[in-house]
Amino acid sequence: MQAPQTDLIAPRRTSVGVAVGGVTVGGGAPVVVQSMTNTDTADIAATVAQCAALARAGSELVRITVDRDEAAKAVPYIRDRLRAQGVGVPLVGDFHYIGHKLLADHPAAAEALDKYRINPGNVGFKAKKDRQFASIIELALKYAKPVRIGVNWGSLDQELLTHLMDENARSATPRDARAVMHEAIVQSALRSAELAESIGLGADRIVISAKVSAVQDLISVYTMLAARCRYALHLGLTEAGMGSKGIVASTAAMSVLLQQGIGDTIRVSLTPEPGGDRTLEVKVSQEILQTMGLRSFVPIVAACPGCGRTTSTVFQELARDVETMIRERMPEWRKSYPGVETMTLAVMGCIVNGPGESKHADIGISLPGTGEQPAAPVFIDGVKAVTLRGPGIAAEFKTLVEDYIERRFGAGRRDTPTAGAAE
Repeated sequence: MQAPQTDLIAPRRTSVGVAVGGVTVGGGAPVVVQSMTNTDTADIAATVAQCAALARAGSELVRITVDRDEAAKAVPYIRDRLRAQGVGVPLVGDFHYIGHKLLADHPAAAEALDKYRINPGNVGFKAKKDRQFASIIELALKYAKPVRIGVNWGSLDQELLTHLMDENARSATPRDARAVMHEAIVQSALRSAELAESIGLGADRIVISAKVSAVQDLISVYTMLAARCRYALHLGLTEAGMGSKGIVASTAAMSVLLQQGIGDTIRVSLTPEPGGDRTLEVKVSQEILQTMGLRSFVPIVAACPGCGRTTSTVFQELARDVETMIRERMPEWRKSYPGVETMTLAVMGCIVNGPGESKHADIGISLPGTGEQPAAPVFIDGVKAVTLRGPGIAAEFKTLVEDYIERRFGAGRRDTPTAGAAE
């Protein structure tokens, strides 16, 4: 399959690298995928289970809520239980309103967390604001932790916003109120980062985010931030929504920014369906990065959408089965077959595009469409290798995929294509 044209993507914005546990954010490192639990952190068993699930799905950072004493007390136990399971994902503590107090009162939590996330809009109010912000920064210095300064337009610093609105109203050429809000978001983040640096926290310990819930607002705010600082940037729509709406909105916003070289870490903040799988947000983040050619996580399966030529559901079922096999086998494949995540597969439904698309993939199958001969040619490295027939096509193709992975990515890997195999 042709490699993505990553030369069309703008060079990555130069940002300062930040070490979060064993993960580097920014500084030219690959864009990092992160997620957040929605369990009560005080429920240690539930939080450990969800952190582990998110990490195993591919989340490279996991954020947990630390909102009260019981949650703070649970943090070191959560960290220890995860490590006992072999899950070393860095944990980020999410603090609002009383983060300064919780970190001071619970040193074990302050030590166990790999990063602190604070919101300058609610870290404190009026005279207490800078003092309480400084307290968190000083604790971050004490425990050698990085900090994400996370501005959110739902809890924006109202004093700053009012000041900028009043200033704009007095201007001879006033700007649109939305533009003023964008400026308030950017200034809130940058002023807080500058204050953190003045206290002693280096730029290599600071990540900035500026969350909004509308696509064009997000693009505008991050474009401004990228032009005005070198801090590592975390991307994501806040309250993106549920289902396809949240997926589409997050993809639209972040893809534009990533195309411009903006963004060092991302999260897709999906509202889960009742009883839904929290790991979906991790999968979507990975798919955004992989489809843009920025990273590889799992083999990509190209499958045709189907039309009147493909009245059979065989190709749909096979595409589903192959996707399921990849997800289930990837933990083992990743350990045994380095590079397997770059592999491409094709499952096509008729003769129109089937053979051509299958040739572009590393391994592909073209199933017969309506009225076609009941034969399914398989192409490996661009060459027809075998033609499958009969009721066992799906099982035989999956076996061929496994054999191909072993041959290409295994210890005894062979780099030459499999060509001219007998029909």
